[in-house]
Amino acid sequence: MTRQNVRSGSPFEDRWGYCRAVRVGDTIHVAGTCAAMEDLEGSDAFSQATSALAIVEAALIEAGASMADVVRTITYVTNIDDWELVARAHSAAFDAVRPASTLVEVSRLIDPQMVVEIEVYAQLGG
Repeated sequence: MTRQNVRSGSPFEDRWGYCRAVRVGDTIHVAGTCAAMEDLEGSDAFSQATSALAIVEAALIEAGASMADVVRTITYVTNIDDWELVARAHSAAFDAVRPASTLVEVSRLIDPQMVVEIEVYAQLGG
Protein backbone atom coordinates (compact mmCIF):
# COMPACT_ATOMS: atom_id res chain seq x y z
CA MET A 1 0.00 0.00 0.00
CA THR A 2 1.08 3.52 -0.73
CA ARG A 3 1.70 5.92 2.13
CA GLN A 4 0.90 9.62 1.78
CA ASN A 5 2.18 12.10 4.38
CA VAL A 6 0.34 15.42 4.63
CA ARG A 7 2.14 18.37 6.20
CA SER A 8 0.38 21.48 7.48
CA GLY A 9 3.40 23.71 8.02
CA SER A 10 3.12 23.66 11.81
CA PRO A 11 6.47 24.49 13.45
CA PHE A 12 5.98 21.43 15.65
CA GLU A 13 6.08 19.00 12.68
CA ASP A 14 9.83 19.31 12.17
CA ARG A 15 10.63 19.69 15.86
CA TRP A 16 8.66 16.56 16.79
CA GLY A 17 9.20 14.52 13.61
CA TYR A 18 5.60 14.01 12.53
CA CYS A 19 3.15 15.18 9.88
CA ARG A 20 -0.42 16.44 10.19
CA ALA A 21 -1.97 13.39 8.56
CA VAL A 22 -1.01 10.02 7.15
CA ARG A 23 -3.03 8.12 4.57
CA VAL A 24 -2.38 4.43 4.03
CA GLY A 25 -4.85 2.83 1.64
CA ASP A 26 -8.32 4.03 2.55
CA THR A 27 -7.47 5.00 6.13
CA ILE A 28 -6.42 8.48 7.21
CA HIS A 29 -5.05 9.38 10.63
CA VAL A 30 -4.96 13.08 11.50
CA ALA A 31 -2.61 13.98 14.33
CA GLY A 32 -3.79 15.88 17.37
CA THR A 33 -4.48 19.35 16.04
CA CYS A 34 -4.69 22.63 17.94
CA ALA A 35 -5.68 26.06 16.68
CA ALA A 36 -3.31 27.87 14.34
CA MET A 37 -0.74 29.89 16.31
CA GLU A 38 -2.23 33.16 15.04
CA ASP A 39 -5.67 32.10 16.36
CA LEU A 40 -4.57 31.51 19.96
CA GLU A 41 -4.20 34.85 21.70
CA GLY A 42 -7.35 35.81 23.58
CA SER A 43 -9.40 33.02 22.00
CA ASP A 44 -11.89 30.75 23.72
CA ALA A 45 -12.37 27.00 23.35
CA PHE A 46 -14.98 27.41 20.59
CA SER A 47 -12.67 29.57 18.47
CA GLN A 48 -9.75 27.23 19.02
CA ALA A 49 -11.79 24.14 18.17
CA THR A 50 -13.09 25.84 15.02
CA SER A 51 -9.54 26.75 13.95
CA ALA A 52 -8.28 23.23 14.69
CA LEU A 53 -11.10 21.67 12.70
CA ALA A 54 -10.30 23.90 9.71
CA ILE A 55 -6.73 22.59 9.79
CA VAL A 56 -8.05 19.02 10.07
CA GLU A 57 -10.37 19.57 7.12
CA ALA A 58 -7.53 20.93 4.95
CA ALA A 59 -5.40 17.87 5.79
CA LEU A 60 -8.26 15.51 4.95
CA ILE A 61 -8.85 17.24 1.62
CA GLU A 62 -5.16 17.00 0.73
CA ALA A 63 -5.31 13.29 1.59
CA GLY A 64 -8.30 12.80 -0.72
CA ALA A 65 -11.02 12.74 1.95
CA SER A 66 -13.54 15.07 3.55
CA MET A 67 -15.15 15.63 6.92
CA ALA A 68 -17.90 13.25 5.76
CA ASP A 69 -15.34 10.40 5.86
CA VAL A 70 -14.52 10.90 9.54
CA VAL A 71 -15.38 7.88 11.69
CA ARG A 72 -13.80 8.89 15.03
CA THR A 73 -12.64 11.97 16.89
CA ILE A 74 -10.80 12.36 20.15
CA THR A 75 -10.83 15.80 21.74
CA TYR A 76 -8.55 16.90 24.55
CA VAL A 77 -9.43 19.99 26.61
CA THR A 78 -7.54 21.62 29.46
CA ASN A 79 -10.82 22.52 31.19
CA ILE A 80 -13.74 20.10 31.01
CA ASP A 81 -16.07 23.02 31.71
CA ASP A 82 -15.37 24.13 28.11
CA TRP A 83 -17.15 21.05 26.80
CA GLU A 84 -20.19 22.97 25.54
CA LEU A 85 -18.06 25.44 23.56
CA VAL A 86 -16.08 22.60 21.99
CA ALA A 87 -19.25 20.57 21.38
CA ARG A 88 -20.73 23.50 19.45
CA ALA A 89 -17.72 23.58 17.10
CA HIS A 90 -17.63 19.78 16.80
CA SER A 91 -21.34 19.59 16.06
CA ALA A 92 -21.06 22.30 13.40
CA ALA A 93 -18.39 20.24 11.65
CA PHE A 94 -19.84 16.75 12.14
CA ASP A 95 -23.57 16.96 12.84
CA ALA A 96 -24.46 15.18 9.59
CA VAL A 97 -21.62 12.64 10.00
CA ARG A 98 -21.90 11.69 13.68
CA PRO A 99 -18.49 10.02 14.17
CA ALA A 100 -17.68 8.09 17.32
CA SER A 101 -16.23 10.65 19.68
CA THR A 102 -14.39 10.94 22.97
CA LEU A 103 -13.73 14.02 25.13
CA VAL A 104 -10.89 13.96 27.67
CA GLU A 105 -9.60 16.58 30.10
CA VAL A 106 -5.80 16.88 30.24
CA SER A 107 -3.62 18.93 32.56
CA ARG A 108 -2.10 21.02 29.75
CA LEU A 109 -1.11 21.17 26.10
CA ILE A 110 2.25 22.09 24.54
CA ASP A 111 1.56 25.87 24.56
CA PRO A 112 -0.14 27.43 27.60
CA GLN A 113 -2.55 29.34 25.32
CA MET A 114 -3.81 26.08 23.77
CA VAL A 115 -6.98 24.75 25.39
CA VAL A 116 -8.25 22.26 22.77
CA GLU A 117 -6.59 19.54 20.69
CA ILE A 118 -8.51 17.30 18.28
CA GLU A 119 -7.39 14.12 16.54
CA VAL A 120 -9.40 12.53 13.75
CA TYR A 121 -9.63 9.20 11.97
CA ALA A 122 -11.24 8.85 8.54
CA GLN A 123 -12.12 5.86 6.40
CA LEU A 124 -12.76 6.09 2.67
CA GLY A 125 -15.13 3.81 0.83
CA GLY A 126 -17.20 3.07 3.87
